[in-house]
Amino acid sequence: MGYSRAVPGMIQSIERSSAVLRLLAAGPDRLRVKEIADALGLPKSTAHGILRTLEHVGFVEQDPRTTRYRLGRGLLDLGGAGMDVNELRSRALDWADALAARSVEAVRIGVLDPSGVRVIHHVFRPDDTTQAMDVGLVIPAHATSMGKVLLAYDVLAADAVGRGGLDAYTRKTVTTPRELARDLAEIRAQGWGCAVEEWEPGRAGIAAPMRIYGGLVVGAIGVYGPVERICDSRLRPRTALVEQVCATARAVSRDLTGPRS
Repeated sequence: MGYSRAVPGMIQSIERSSAVLRLLAAGPDRLRVKEIADALGLPKSTAHGILRTLEHVGFVEQDPRTTRYRLGRGLLDLGGAGMDVNELRSRALDWADALAARSVEAVRIGVLDPSGVRVIHHVFRPDDTTQAMDVGLVIPAHATSMGKVLLAYDVLAADAVGRGGLDAYTRKTVTTPRELARDLAEIRAQGWGCAVEEWEPGRAGIAAPMRIYGGLVVGAIGVYGPVERICDSRLRPRTALVEQVCATARAVSRDLTGPRS
């Protein structure tokens, strides 16, 4: 018999995972799979499956020498955005370089910041034009493709931005919460977002979300440049660029959920 009876409407696997974490947090010593199974009244195979899953998301760590388990460093992420910015950048930079080479456009990676979206990586468009480095730049969330993608998957941030007032940068900037909500719903439905001359006249961007375990969005990656390069004659994002950006975001997401070095 298990350590408790299932309550209708409750998800037993989450309840058991919580119990494993509490057990590991209760003492300073690392525990073996059998010790955890015995303590919680679980089959050893069930306990092992839970531990493997918790290890995959970084919530527990196993000593390869003793095979014992302890709490993992991933629990520290719960108080933040879900992933260290430096790690996010290091895991995505090769993909950003490849996207710039394929699209022949500038590529940026961004994360939500209290003031907007902070650019944490920038790859220049691979040509001879003069370009300025954007790393460290904070751009408006409601008027850029990366910003709207990030807001689409963060209801609290989107609500705060809407209540804080939506500044108009151009005639095309979204300036009402209702318009913003419509745009964010469209992004969630299609999996990517764009902004055409909403922040700067003559400039446009396409972006897609980067995700970690369970689908949590931790950043956005996209291309940004002159409207005539990013959009077609009807000012719609070029299909090829959308596909390249989305494919890159998916590739980064796979890497983010892979083994940590």
